[in-house]
Amino acid sequence: MNTIEEVLNAYFSAWNEGFISKNGDGIRGYMSKSFVGYWAHSNIDKPEPYYYDYDLNSVLSQMDNAEKSIEIYSITERKNGEEYLILGRETNTINGEPYTAQCMFVWTKEDNEWKLLREYIELER
Repeated sequence: MNTIEEVLNAYFSAWNEGFISKNGDGIRGYMSKSFVGYWAHSNIDKPEPYYYDYDLNSVLSQMDNAEKSIEIYSITERKNGEEYLILGRETNTINGEPYTAQCMFVWTKEDNEWKLLREYIELER
């Protein structure tokens, strides 16, 4: 059984592989079918939601020379180890320029696998 840190690292590796291949299947494999994400920044009034079936390939095709990483601030176990809340700072480096965001991920156990249930990404710019 992988630790939640190993799962998170593998998820970010899937993103980095997706940036190269422009195929989001590896990323989507980590998502719960009930996944909901929220994306926001200082110039919008409310977060924009996106769901399990959002067009990952389109997102990946817009980013060349990109890499995603995370600095974990905290990991909180919930539901007797069946769920984790992770807070951190995500950095997307695109063409050498870093774009940072505060992030929160909720990972849950589904069919004995860790799946991303929710994420909230708040750009720092």
